[in-house]
Amino acid sequence: MYTIPGHHHISMITKNAKTNNHFYREVLGLRRVKLTVNQDDTSMYHLFYGDKTGSPGTELSFFEIPLVGRTHRGTNAITKIGLIVPSEESLVYWQQRLSSYGVGQSEITMYAGRPALLFEDSEGLRMALIASPNTKVAHWETYEGSPVPAEHQIQGMGTVEITVKNMHKLKATLSEIFGYSVATETATTTLMQSIDNELFGEIYIIEQDGISEKPGRGSIHHLAIRVKNEEELIYWNEQVKKRGFMSSGIVDRFYFKSLYFRESNGILFEIATDGPGFLIDGNIETLGEQLDLPDFLEPKRAEITAKLKPIE
Repeated sequence: MYTIPGHHHISMITKNAKTNNHFYREVLGLRRVKLTVNQDDTSMYHLFYGDKTGSPGTELSFFEIPLVGRTHRGTNAITKIGLIVPSEESLVYWQQRLSSYGVGQSEITMYAGRPALLFEDSEGLRMALIASPNTKVAHWETYEGSPVPAEHQIQGMGTVEITVKNMHKLKATLSEIFGYSVATETATTTLMQSIDNELFGEIYIIEQDGISEKPGRGSIHHLAIRVKNEEELIYWNEQVKKRGFMSSGIVDRFYFKSLYFRESNGILFEIATDGPGFLIDGNIETLGEQLDLPDFLEPKRAEITAKLKPIE
């Protein structure tokens, strides 16, 4: 029986890759580990940020859509991303740092049972820095080129918040297919974990009626959960289909293989393999500094680059 070791990555929509690039590299101090294009629409950038190598569980991914409108918030959407920091002292550091960059945030508070600092980027993407000592992804690596000191660096993805009309359907999907367990529960919330007591595989479900979210800039497109390899991916593909969900089938994304499905509330999940990873066409020293294209797009490099605006 296979298990889900946690989150793999999470993908969002941005209107402006240049502004996005500045915020996630210079303000949040993440490494841009891959500068590439959307494989389904090569006219748009696809940016990945993470730790030193873009390890699974540390990756924030953005599709640039220049003509995208604003997000109309609502239910049936992924609504917040938790990012792990190593201590409550780190929250104080981040409160000061974000203020120095003019990023509005709340006071340090409690979120899903842990000390946290809530904030948004300039496009309204909602995030929470969560203090959780000794719970970083095991293979997280310090990025020496970060403007953030090593002792305060973001150590990967933590709690992902999903707001839905029917909490019990999503809870059943996560528990009955993927083996997530319930950590805490109220009448309108459920905190679920893929590994007991570990933040890096945690999903916080909020039940909320109303109009479904209309996605736009700053919205979250999908959450990807981790599997070890293609053998496990084949297994999960069969489990998803047995449950009655439509599966995309296995897709080769070059840096990993994955599949996609929507659960009953319409939330899009991806299941992605750990490897081969972002070093397959890069090296550790210059990772993310140049436009990388999968082998099957390389013959179209001139055509693709002609449509892209420089972001630096």
